[in-house]
This record gives sequence, C-alpha cells and structure tokens, in this order.
Amino acid sequence: MVKSLLGDVFSGRVRAGDHLTTQDLADRFGVSHTPVREALIALAGIGVIDLLPNRGAVVRRVTAAEVHEVCQVRRALECEATRSACGRIELAELHALADDLKRMMAVKPRPGTRFIEQARAIASRLHDLIADSCGNSFLAKELNRLKTLFRAFRDVSYTRDEPEQVARRLRIEIGEHTAIVDALLAGDRKAAGLAMSRHIQSAVAHWIRTLLEPGDEAHQLKENHRSA
Repeated sequence: MVKSLLGDVFSGRVRAGDHLTTQDLADRFGVSHTPVREALIALAGIGVIDLLPNRGAVVRRVTAAEVHEVCQVRRALECEATRSACGRIELAELHALADDLKRMMAVKPRPGTRFIEQARAIASRLHDLIADSCGNSFLAKELNRLKTLFRAFRDVSYTRDEPEQVARRLRIEIGEHTAIVDALLAGDRKAAGLAMSRHIQSAVAHWIRTLLEPGDEAHQLKENHRSA
C-alpha cells in the first residue's frame, strides 16, 4: 500500500494538498482501517504526507531541496553500510551479482521490455545484500524503512522520462553497481564507500530532473551554487 501511494504521489495521480481518507483507502485496497493507518503513519514518517488533527492525511508538496536532504541522509547511511559490509558478504553472492551485471551490460537497453524489470531486481538485490550484511541491525532497519521511498523515486522516474533517457540511465546505473560490486570483491572498504556515494549522487540528480517541477530544480541548482 505504501509503495502504491508513493507511486500515486510522484506520478501526479495524487496532488499536493489532496486529502487521503482512511475509508477511501480501505475501500480501494480492500483492507480494514488498521493497515491504512499504519501506511499513513509510514508515509508521514518519510515526509510525504502530513497527519493533521481533525483533517486527516494531507499530501505534502515534495521539493527538490527535500529530495536532496533525504538523499543526503541515505548516502551517509548506505555508504557506512557498504563499508561495514565489505568482507562480510559471501563471495559467491558477489560473483553472481557481478555476472548478472556483466550480462546486463552486454544487452542493449530497450525500455518497455523486461530489461527494466531485470535491472531493477539486480539493483534491489545489491542494496538489500549490503544492508543485510552490514553487521548493524539498527542501520539495516533504517535503510529498510527508507528504501520504499527511494525505490518509488526510481520506479516512477522510469515512467516519466523519455525512452532514450531511460536506456541511458539504466546503462549508467549498471556501471555504478558494477563499480560497487568490484570494490566489495576486492575487499576495498574505501573504494566501495566512494562507489556507493557516487551512485547515490547520480541517482539524486536524475530524480530531481524527472520527478519534480522545473521551478524546484532551478531552486536546487541555485542553492547548490551558493553552497559551492
């Protein structure tokens, strides 16, 4: 339910200022009010909606600055998890990922086929493996809490971009994931953390370009210029 609602928000089916009622959502998903309330609390926790007294859930306007900020947090957490997971992950699992990434790199990306689904599955596998292998249960839990938001960014961006841009982005992501896996296979904690950092920064730039309004992107570019 959380993933479906995030998709609605970032695809524009649900707009900023819209009210989400537990009854409407319960009817839509065919569930009781309890899982609906839990989903709304989860969405409030990641900043997508506001839970207001006597007004229920109201969709927030997510800006480029907010996407940038939440991804800064994700970068800090995931880079630490990557460094910590280095040397903990079974080599057979890393070699399997490396083989799958190599196979994907050899295929010409064709949006609208299974290529996107396969690339997405490999990406999720890598990020989940790192979180599960970091040796810090609290860190893994936080990454798990945030991953639904980031995967909604990723999945909706694929649907909103031009086909040739989707193909280009997928090729870039496969290369970034390969760099992470190669560093993990080499047991190089520093290189693995840097590869993950570059990957997340690249993803943020893509999400801001594809998911948000032009005014938000311009604002973020201006803020980045000021802080440089």
